[in-house]
Amino acid sequence: MTDVTMPPALSEDNTRRILAAVDAHFDTQLEFTQDLVRFPSLREQEHTAQDFLYEAMRARGFSMDRWKIDVKDIESHPGFGPVTVSYENAFNVVGTYRPVQQTGRSLILNGHIDVVPTGPQDMWSRSPWDPAIVDGWMYGRGSADMKAGLVANLFAYDAVRAAGFAPAAPIYFQSVVEEECTGNGALAALLRGYQADAVIIPEPEENMLVRANVGVLWFKVRVQGHPTHTREMGNGFNAIDAAYAAIEALRRVETKWNGEHHCHRHFEHLDHPINFNIGKIEGGDWPSTVPPWCEFDVRAAIYPGTTADEARAQIDACLEEAVSDPRLGGTAPKVTYTGFYAEGYVLEEGSAAENTLRDCHKIAFQSDLESFTTPGYLDARVFVIYGNMPTLVYGPKSLDIHGFDERVHIESLRLITKTIALFIAQWCGVSESDAPQA
Repeated sequence: MTDVTMPPALSEDNTRRILAAVDAHFDTQLEFTQDLVRFPSLREQEHTAQDFLYEAMRARGFSMDRWKIDVKDIESHPGFGPVTVSYENAFNVVGTYRPVQQTGRSLILNGHIDVVPTGPQDMWSRSPWDPAIVDGWMYGRGSADMKAGLVANLFAYDAVRAAGFAPAAPIYFQSVVEEECTGNGALAALLRGYQADAVIIPEPEENMLVRANVGVLWFKVRVQGHPTHTREMGNGFNAIDAAYAAIEALRRVETKWNGEHHCHRHFEHLDHPINFNIGKIEGGDWPSTVPPWCEFDVRAAIYPGTTADEARAQIDACLEEAVSDPRLGGTAPKVTYTGFYAEGYVLEEGSAAENTLRDCHKIAFQSDLESFTTPGYLDARVFVIYGNMPTLVYGPKSLDIHGFDERVHIESLRLITKTIALFIAQWCGVSESDAPQA
């Protein structure tokens, strides 16, 4: 990070030039976003989309860094999430812009390339990999969460260059994996040495700034049964019934934590900020056999200020105590932590980065910037907690992220791109380049 003075405010003419450049190249930006959405960058399949972005960054003249995440490099860090899949195709990509002479403040423009599964594709109105634009929205898995934001980072920079300016500080364009499951991609980028004076992550956040968000734990619960033929069901022990008992025990923890929301700053106004989602369940071997096993996967939220270890201790204790439920047959559930092991964060008010974003947003949107608290996970926790960097999670309107017919609002995306372009110019500072760049 740098020790430099704030660059002078952009002139009205310079502002106008940058905004006009976003508009001039916005159709190309949308086409590029559609191309990126067409890559089904599900977990363990992100590498082809990363290759596409790598070439796009390299073509802009950035210094390129592409590396496979090595668990050994990050597993000792407190922000690490347990890994249950191969990282053979888990590549991060970072493109670095460096000015000839630095006079401004450095910036990380971060986003994640991974997307969540589509669910049954016949329940989409079209293929999730067909990024059609209909009635002002771009559809497709990952269109909103968050490929539109990733592309906005690049095209915001392009607009600054096309307006005839060169940023006066380093900019690190990061496309990371694992945001949807562990956060290890952003953590690996931090531990590789990437630091800056501010971070922007254009997640789909309804044109607002995220003030705080929850931490998240992923874990799997397995319960055992005793199989018998169904004619002798009373002599068996049904593991699926046992799973219900374990889920009910977890719901009691969820209820208790939600009852404490008034004790946590920025969460006082939320009635149910802590969600325990039973995201997957399977068990048994045969309809006519009392099931001998059942397991289910949980995503559990925790408040900022609660460590992952503290939350884990309460979860483990609740499941151990659940053994008193006769449906568990005297055997405690087995718990395995399988992904997110992440703490929440609060973005403290009043940073120079936030003030700059506020000014840029007002110019682009002609309205004041609002902030809110989200009960979702964000990679910002890596940069805020472990990198001590002001991190602005701020992005376009969306509908149905993680659901059917996920989509991002086109005009919102245009204005978000304008805000980021102005932020680059104001935060990093600019100098007149030799010639405008397309």
